[in-house]
Amino acid sequence: MILSEVLKGVEYSGQFVPNTQTLDIAYDSRKTGAGITFVCLTGATYDGHSFARAAYDNGSRIFIAEHDIDVPPDALVIKVKNSREALPVMCANFFGHPAEKLKIIGITGTKGKTTTAHLVKAVLDANGIKTGIIGTLGAAWGDKTAHTGYTTPESYELQKLLSQMLADGCKCAVMEVSSLGLKAHRTDCISFDTAVFLNISTDHIGGTEHESYEEYYAWKKVLFSHCKRAIGCADDPASVDMLEKAPEKIFFGYAAGSDFRALNVHALNDGECLGVSFDCEYAGKLCKDIAVGLPGDYSVHNALAALAVCASMGISLESQRKALRTARVSGRTEPVEVNDDFAIFIDYAHNGTSLENLLKTMRAYKPKRLICLFGCVGGRAQVRRKEMGTAAGRLSELSIVTSDDPDFENPQAIADEVSRYVALAGGEYITVPDRAEAIEIAVNQLKKGDILMLCGKGHEQYQKINGVKTPFSERECVRKALAGKIKK
Repeated sequence: MILSEVLKGVEYSGQFVPNTQTLDIAYDSRKTGAGITFVCLTGATYDGHSFARAAYDNGSRIFIAEHDIDVPPDALVIKVKNSREALPVMCANFFGHPAEKLKIIGITGTKGKTTTAHLVKAVLDANGIKTGIIGTLGAAWGDKTAHTGYTTPESYELQKLLSQMLADGCKCAVMEVSSLGLKAHRTDCISFDTAVFLNISTDHIGGTEHESYEEYYAWKKVLFSHCKRAIGCADDPASVDMLEKAPEKIFFGYAAGSDFRALNVHALNDGECLGVSFDCEYAGKLCKDIAVGLPGDYSVHNALAALAVCASMGISLESQRKALRTARVSGRTEPVEVNDDFAIFIDYAHNGTSLENLLKTMRAYKPKRLICLFGCVGGRAQVRRKEMGTAAGRLSELSIVTSDDPDFENPQAIADEVSRYVALAGGEYITVPDRAEAIEIAVNQLKKGDILMLCGKGHEQYQKINGVKTPFSERECVRKALAGKIKK
């Protein structure tokens, strides 16, 4: 592509031959080469300008930089005020502005982004609207998947993914939009058809993230200045202010006056689906018995958000029913076996707060025994072990303490430490450091009325041991254990 076209809309200084071409764009020097333009990004922990010479040695000769860089005189250096702001403009130009040809749905919130995004995609796909998704679990569209790294990918990967989705026939794309993604300008040049606000609480503050809650809040709010329609949770006090600048506003929640209001909420366990059921009041109508195959009151909020998004696109609530009941989100209270005797779930809960909330949610289904299998990551804050052990000891009938990602720590030592906190909280426990063995033991002892929660790994398909990510599938472990249980 002609360099001047790539730079269209970017304020820059530097002279170059009019027909100068670039084959691609990179911000990682390891991905540079002949014909590839290198953008020197300034990050929280690194400065891409210091890698300019490495990019030159790899073959790159065109550089976008904020100041002078150490490259030989045959290199073309284009100077910009802010390379982070320049990159999304360049990438949108390079990939042909795919966001302009798709309906883009952006979802933000401290909690629930992943689940809500997958519910929206499930409903749209089920109603014949081919939809791509980009978020914490990666990207997916049709039968294709891609790893993303960040919840909201860097603008190059984001624009490339949108162009691939468009080329493969997608009409919509639903994205998790993080505050850090907004702060890093990754979503610049994307006009959102619909933006969703779920909730906000203290998170991502300190270190290389946000300086304060106020900054965190302010970056979340930016999303709603770049959308045609905003959908917000009426039960969160921040909603009215958060959606302030949106031209069209829709609210959902339990609160009276919500455009999409949940009534008659109750836990659902019919032997096939363990989740929640509720009635939805909207536009003077009442749609009864909407079932979601995901447990917890928070699943009602996530489902209401999805209902509001898809209804705003012309899909009736009746047409959304089946997709909501059968939708599954990898590693988010994901049912791997639900029958008349017992239920097994996989969840990503990996700290004290998330584990406590999860176990309290599952207690609402009145299990005969709530069994919690979990471990704690090696090399992390020790307080997490106390918090998780205490939560499991208080809220489950049996804790099976095993390994998570022990890394360079001794798995047995971590499990023993966590077990002490389970015991101090008055809980029963067994310690089985090998996670596969622990899952087999847990499944084999399940009796009628039991619920087994496998916590910590969620969507991850590996265990980190001695610095190496070793393939590990909890789902496969459950499958093998169930097969063995049946034979017995």
